[in-house]
Amino acid sequence: VIIFSFFEHFRLHRLNMASAQATSQVGAVQYTSEELSIYDLARLKHITGPELDTFMEGSPMSTGFRGKFPEPKNEVRLVKVSYHSVVPEMGNKETIATGLVAFPLIASTRLPMVSYQHGTVFDKSYVPSQPENSDETRLALATFAAHGYVVIAADYFGRGDSDLPDSYLARGSTLQANWDFYCAARDLIARSGIEVTDFFVSGWSQGGWVTLQHLHNLETRGVQVVAAAIASTPVDFTLCVNRWMNNPLPIDAPYFPGCFTLQLVAQEIYHNVPGLVASAVKPEYIEAALAFYRGQIDFTEFSSKTPLKLAEYLNEEFRQTGFACDSPFWKILETSNAYRWRMKTPLRVYWGGSDEVTPKAIAYLPENTQALLGGTPVQTIYSGDLADHRGVYVHGLLDQKIWFDSLLRGGK
Repeated sequence: VIIFSFFEHFRLHRLNMASAQATSQVGAVQYTSEELSIYDLARLKHITGPELDTFMEGSPMSTGFRGKFPEPKNEVRLVKVSYHSVVPEMGNKETIATGLVAFPLIASTRLPMVSYQHGTVFDKSYVPSQPENSDETRLALATFAAHGYVVIAADYFGRGDSDLPDSYLARGSTLQANWDFYCAARDLIARSGIEVTDFFVSGWSQGGWVTLQHLHNLETRGVQVVAAAIASTPVDFTLCVNRWMNNPLPIDAPYFPGCFTLQLVAQEIYHNVPGLVASAVKPEYIEAALAFYRGQIDFTEFSSKTPLKLAEYLNEEFRQTGFACDSPFWKILETSNAYRWRMKTPLRVYWGGSDEVTPKAIAYLPENTQALLGGTPVQTIYSGDLADHRGVYVHGLLDQKIWFDSLLRGGK
């Protein structure tokens, strides 16, 4: 087995580096790594230029971030990691999952690191380990990796190359996938000759929820995190889902039925709740729901066959369970809350006035809870009246870069 050091990779890149593979093991986590590509300065500038414009199409802030990203300082080497893990909800069934490690190509061997957790995706290829398919991942790389941060990002079970069903919002699998990837990534980074000086975590939407779950696990295991940031995050899915299905608003995202379908089918499979989908979804939409979850139809086709409003997609009897919240569905959802512990790590939470996913009441839950518990200082930051879901994400990235830089203790 050959392990290439950072400087060897850098030298090989300059010599028109060919793809390489590396295999190693840290504790119980075995993994392989595969060279993907190098993002040069021109490509990184393109990400925060024309590709940013494409990402923001249709947003009230469609041109609001033009010219706001700083010029990239370094090229970025992209490495795909395939790692062994287990599925807690399936009796610790063994599995292989994937993720991305991005190395800034600079001479320093003491660097900060950001663990980025991606948001909801409706195609298993729209993930960090396939960055050409993931707009949000490329923006995170242009924000952090192009400015001297190592970036690591897991795909989650059922996404990327994983052969599992989508584990959407399954808490046990979320924790396991991210912890094992963290261990594999840290080992690869160390073997590449890099010492991590400061560790940060960040996420958007579902990825913000994942970020808080991962942060809780990291703090419990004694891993020091300098700071955490989440953008437009439904931190309490019991409240969010109940509101989405029983108190719809004109601003609500038209993709709520798609998100809820992923969560519903994943809960039936991962938590072994037979008949859950049939009890929740109106009969005429079940075929489309299952085909969408399995990746047999895309979101465009799914949305053409189902209502845009979640309340119209679900059986009335199922919606009425939101009063008592005492069915297995609600009890499982309640265990997925992501903010109700006494945090140690400073946290910033971003929300916006035009956000179709996360309203002000949800955005302030972490700050109010930590104030109540005497926990970490939390700053809830308003991204502006026009900031929709994507606008909050981009504004958050720009602010996080400045904040994380201000907290660096060494390296870069």
